[in-house]
Amino acid sequence: MNAERFHILAVLAMAVVIFSCAAKKEEGHDHEHGESADESLWKEMDDFHMIMMETYHPYKDSSNLEPAKMRASELLAAADEWVSAPLPEKVDNAEVRAKLQQLKTEAASLTESVKSSDDNIIAERLNKVHETFQG
Repeated sequence: MNAERFHILAVLAMAVVIFSCAAKKEEGHDHEHGESADESLWKEMDDFHMIMMETYHPYKDSSNLEPAKMRASELLAAADEWVSAPLPEKVDNAEVRAKLQQLKTEAASLTESVKSSDDNIIAERLNKVHETFQG
């Protein structure tokens, strides 16, 4: 199952890179000259990823859960936007949609756990969101 999750997310990541580069070339833009996240073809994935990095890495690197506690609802909102957004054609399938829905469910669970103030539960749920995202 872990290999399957990795494969799905690897395909998603590659699709985003391919679509971004192809679109920029078609539009006459050079991908290497500082495209902003707003120009990305899958902005919702980029937005979720940024919040995930800013909440997970402080915990992973130094057991600091404060960013996750403060931004859990923001992470859930980003997951909700990603689930609701149109998928790039090459990854628009039931498997990817189910994976995104699972990510939203895990983010909602994290948001609920923050209300409990139990750091062990918060850490467990943050890890689960990260594992689901990473596949």
